[in-house]
Amino acid sequence: MRAQTPPFPALAGLAAMLLATPDLAAAEPADAPVSVQEDRSGSAVEDEGLRDLTTDRPDVTESPFTVDAGHFQLETTLFGHTRTRAAGGEPAADIYEFGTSNLRIGLADNFEIGIVWQPYGILDPRGGGAATRGVGSVDLRAKLNLWGNDGGTTALALLPYVTLPTDGANGIGAAETGFGVIVPLAIDLGGGFGLGLNGAADFTGGAEGRGLDAAGLVSASLARAWTDRLGSYAEVVWAFGEAGAPGDVVTLNTGITLALGRDWQFDAGINVGATRAADRLTSFIGLSKRF
Repeated sequence: MRAQTPPFPALAGLAAMLLATPDLAAAEPADAPVSVQEDRSGSAVEDEGLRDLTTDRPDVTESPFTVDAGHFQLETTLFGHTRTRAAGGEPAADIYEFGTSNLRIGLADNFEIGIVWQPYGILDPRGGGAATRGVGSVDLRAKLNLWGNDGGTTALALLPYVTLPTDGANGIGAAETGFGVIVPLAIDLGGGFGLGLNGAADFTGGAEGRGLDAAGLVSASLARAWTDRLGSYAEVVWAFGEAGAPGDVVTLNTGITLALGRDWQFDAGINVGATRAADRLTSFIGLSKRF
């Protein structure tokens, strides 16, 4: 889950890009859908009875798989850069992201809680405007796996969340409190391919006290496990209905995952805006660790 062009805090050509991640291959598309890139390491973990490593990054699509009970995972964007487009009288800007992390804690065999927080970011308008710096918003999340956590060709989960702004004026995180729910589905396609699908609804306080503003997001991430360690994904994300937005946001995303042992995963990716309302380009590198 990354704070990128889609309107959700936790949360952006598919057929043309046959890429994928190792976590898909295990019947779980990777975030990279299952996030599919959310990714399974492919490493054996029989000595502790753990499931294969599955992450909720690097793609936007969330995974339906939970962290094993009694364990936790830290999934971090080490560095990210986004080039926005000029819109609504605002100039294009460079946004720098440092250390955004998703701490996932397994409480039961099919249930986890999580905290997503961006400790530091920079928004630097192009053309000479003053840059702003600060912390991002906080997401509180829970994930309940309904089936498929321990095998099968499909897996489904419910992922409700609440977004809490820390400084709504700095442009780094969310400007107002919100909440929503994501429904992640993973499908094992066989042959090392996995498909992750998400549908999401997001709600924020309406302008001038007029109830809630609602927005939606759907995504699909196709992952491919090339080896036990190396995977890739291709993803399409469509975000719509955001209040005040100049239009729908569509991004085409791709990236790689590399398992560094059974409990570590490195990733890198790029997201390309396909509509005028989307950010022009986002690139990032990240690291995940299971404890």
